[in-house]
Parts: sequence; C-alpha cells; structure tokens
Amino acid sequence: MLALTGANGQLGRLVLQSLADRHIKDVRALVRSPDKAADLASDTVTLVEADYDRPETLDAALEGVDRLLLISGSAIGQRTRQHLAVIDAAKKAGVAFIVYTSLINTVSSPMILAQEHEATEAALKASGIAHVILRNGWYVENYAGAVDAALAHGAVVGGSGDGLISAASRKDYAEAAAITLTGDDTSTRIHELGGAPAFTLAELAAEISSQTGRDIPFQNLPQADYAKVLVAAGLPQGFADILADSGAAAANGALYTASTDFEDIIGHPTLSLKAFVSSAVS
Repeated sequence: MLALTGANGQLGRLVLQSLADRHIKDVRALVRSPDKAADLASDTVTLVEADYDRPETLDAALEGVDRLLLISGSAIGQRTRQHLAVIDAAKKAGVAFIVYTSLINTVSSPMILAQEHEATEAALKASGIAHVILRNGWYVENYAGAVDAALAHGAVVGGSGDGLISAASRKDYAEAAAITLTGDDTSTRIHELGGAPAFTLAELAAEISSQTGRDIPFQNLPQADYAKVLVAAGLPQGFADILADSGAAAANGALYTASTDFEDIIGHPTLSLKAFVSSAVS
C-alpha cells in the first residue's frame, strides 16, 4: 500500500499520474477535502481524508500503509508542526518507508523557506523510519509569471543577480518522487535534485528575446525593491518578502546544485529552459 499527502496539489496530481503510467495499483491519495478531489479516485486510487490539523484523520489515513510520500505542505509557517504530525502518525501506523520533498541545499541554505524543511528532515532522522529526502530545486513553472510580465512590460525583473538556478518542471520532480517511492532501494539517503543545465535570469531573458524577436533585458533589483514590485503586482506582503528573500539567496548559489542525482533517478534530461520558454510564450 502506497500513500501520498497533498494528492490534490499540483505536484501530487502529477505524482499520481506518474504512478498510473507505471501501472502502480493500491494507491491511497490523502487529501484535506475528498469532495473537492473526487476526480482523483479510480480503480487504483482511493481517496482518504487527511487533515494536518486533525491528527485523528492522519492515524486513520495511514493505517495499513507501507510506503508514504510526504509532499511538503503549502502553509508556510505551519509546516513544521504539520509535517511532524504526519511523521508521528506514520510511526504509530508502522509505515516502513517515507519519501519527503524537501528543498535544495536545505542545511546550508540561508533561505527562509529552508527552515521548516530542515526541521522536518531532523524529525525524519529522529523517527527511526527509513526515508529518502528529495531536496527539490525550484520549479521552472515559478517563472511563468515572469515570462508573462516580460511580454507585457518588456523586461524580466528579479533579485537573483548572476546566481545560477537549477530549475526543472513539476512533472520531472513528480517522476523522481514516484520512482523513488516505488523502487527497490528503501535505504535512508538524501538526493539533491536540480535541473540541468542551470540558468540565470539574464539567460531566461535572453531566451525570451530569442524566441519572440524582442529585446527583453533582465533587470536585477535589491531585495527590498523586488519585494515592492511583487506587492505592486498583487502578492501579499509576507509572500512577496519570502520570494524576495529566495531571490537574494539564489544570487549567492542557494538554488544551484551540481548534483546529477535527478537525471540518474529519472533516466533522462529535465525540461530545458528553451522548451519551458517555448511553452510559456505560446
């Protein structure tokens, strides 16, 4: 019996598709509101309510589960508590193997986002459960909005300077998670996952320019100024501050890895910058 949390999220849905492509049966999809995820149910996928804030639902959801994919939650500031609740329930249920989607360079990263992932990794280590930590890099889809803004306003705006970003598609990360969850190797280990080749936002701007025939420069901004731009674009102040913090950290290499773990796991190159931009501009 396999299970995954956050099954109704963007990554979770892609993991379910990857498992289906591999003809994996007996999958339990853990969701907060089963009525809002009814389309996920199938002959091979069972929907189960699992609310991080109601531990009793976690106990029931994980009963009989052998392997669990713990997809990190989206409630920034609440994730350590929520993830620990899942790990505690998994231990009580006798789950033998957990795969966790963490953040690239977690231990060395200065990013605000790294803190909750580091705490979760420590909890997994303390649990005694065999586990794999997939330290996921940035989703290339995070830059879809930047492409739209560049086409509308004539520039890619960010705060990552010349920092290299090892981004890949959600589909790539979902495939790595599905393969790891179902593979023969259930030893405890850590994989740094980042797309290759890495790129800078100046290279993103150059690729947009090349594909559109327009002159689209990259405008690098100080962290505070970039946060203001994000707020002006409609993001809440707290989230804008986190993204600006991530950009500043990326300028110093926080979103880059030279690891080849990703391609080693999935057996093919990750989505290229050229292919992403082609999809985004069209």
